[in-house]
Amino acid sequence: MKYLYLLFFFSIAVFADAQKNKSGSLLKPEQALMDIRHYTIALEVKPDAKSINGYTEIELITNKSTDVLLFDLVESFTIDKVWVNGKEEPFKFDNELIKISLASPLAAGKAKVKIQYGGKPIVAPRPPWDGGFTWATDTTGAAWVAITCQSQGAKMYFPCKDHPSDEANEGADLIITVPKGLVVAGPGLLQSQTTKKDKSTFHWKTNYTINNYSILFNVGRFKVVSRNYTTVDGHTVPMQFYVLEAHADKAEKHLDIFERIVRTQEKYFGEYPFIKEKIAICETPHLGMEHQTMNAYGNKFRYTMVGGKEFDWLMYHEFGHEWWGNKVTGIDWADMWIQEGICSFGDALYTREHEGEEAYLVRMERTARATQNKLPVVLGEHMDAATVYHADIYGKGAFFMHTLRYIIGDEIFFPALKKFATSPEFTYDNLVNTKQVEAFFSKESKQNLKPLFDFYLRTTQKLLVDVKKTGDDTYQISTMNYPDTLPIDVLIDGKIERKMVASEAILVKSKTTPVIDPKTYYLKKVLYE
Repeated sequence: MKYLYLLFFFSIAVFADAQKNKSGSLLKPEQALMDIRHYTIALEVKPDAKSINGYTEIELITNKSTDVLLFDLVESFTIDKVWVNGKEEPFKFDNELIKISLASPLAAGKAKVKIQYGGKPIVAPRPPWDGGFTWATDTTGAAWVAITCQSQGAKMYFPCKDHPSDEANEGADLIITVPKGLVVAGPGLLQSQTTKKDKSTFHWKTNYTINNYSILFNVGRFKVVSRNYTTVDGHTVPMQFYVLEAHADKAEKHLDIFERIVRTQEKYFGEYPFIKEKIAICETPHLGMEHQTMNAYGNKFRYTMVGGKEFDWLMYHEFGHEWWGNKVTGIDWADMWIQEGICSFGDALYTREHEGEEAYLVRMERTARATQNKLPVVLGEHMDAATVYHADIYGKGAFFMHTLRYIIGDEIFFPALKKFATSPEFTYDNLVNTKQVEAFFSKESKQNLKPLFDFYLRTTQKLLVDVKKTGDDTYQISTMNYPDTLPIDVLIDGKIERKMVASEAILVKSKTTPVIDPKTYYLKKVLYE
């Protein structure tokens, strides 16, 4: 388990080095006026040629009149035609931007844009971290196709407004045609499956708000293994595994583990967020990724033991993003820690739930040691994904939640965490930023947590604690670089006492040298004088 944990964080730490295409940054004015409502993506996938062709239809609302519409798409494709509200319009395709110059201004309100295109998608150099298309084959020689595009953006395969601040509020339709014998796995619910001659078409539809990088599909010679799952609130939801036919004998056991994973997530974060559709995973040739209602799974059934039962860390982490990433979504890539850090904290909660508090504390101490502190977790605003993506948004983000839990106490922290994940104010259509997380937990705890958020998320500092011996059995303890008072556990003569510590020293009596924060609730450095 420890090896896999460290391997995972090593992989994400080097992700940004190879990345070419970027998602996010400052929103362009021509795109700021658009509110994307729905995407329809209709494509034929040709594995032998490693190409796709078809169209994307974008339903949107403009907040003012405009004579220009702007969309993102990588330049490996050729655009044939563009229509706006059924009328063909001139366009220019350059520098990954489709600029549609309208013959006459488009009035504010609803509009529908259709873009016909095709070509060879960028091949993912190192999926899922450096994304694109993966054209693989399974052990039988059948085509096995996957898409990954979280940080590069959905422009890697369809025209879109490629920015985290705007999700498709009315969902998406994917109408994907593949060679006969292959199966398409996608988001939402399968509407239809038709076969004509040597081709099969699958129509997937989701009505939930969905982020761009979840609007994708996987293709393979899959068998669908299903059962029903009853949520914590009593709803029945299909649970499905799109597993390669060659691995179908492993599916039922895997779903047993999956059920335990879902129940643990629901305990801490509330009911599964997409009860009107499905809980599903799809076997992929890459390690994995959080794709709404159809998580990518490529951990090859390599289980570890947690609490005496088999466990799949990859499946647990990616599924946690159904809450943190898909239901609760950062409005700016600068706030990516909300998705990755809190989701990673949820990973530690599985240890707590199934092995106990002491095992959880050991895990969090290991996380503290792995923290790099080379860059702040929150780097600013209007950031692109490549800039913000580094290991500490996972580990340090998770450890920050551990620190927050200690400071405000379990009786407040755990109900507040679930309340945040289930509140309409912060979920689905309502994207969030770090300031909102700070304000929420400050309100719930009746504390001013801004100094804590600023210190640990916006700087690379560790808490400096000074311990000065002033007599045979007396010590002064103070903080050296924190602007407020903090509760800190101090081990005094074999007993842990919670002390309120600030820059003005407090006096403690101890026959032995006091140990500061012995269970590691803080990223810190202790100076003994």
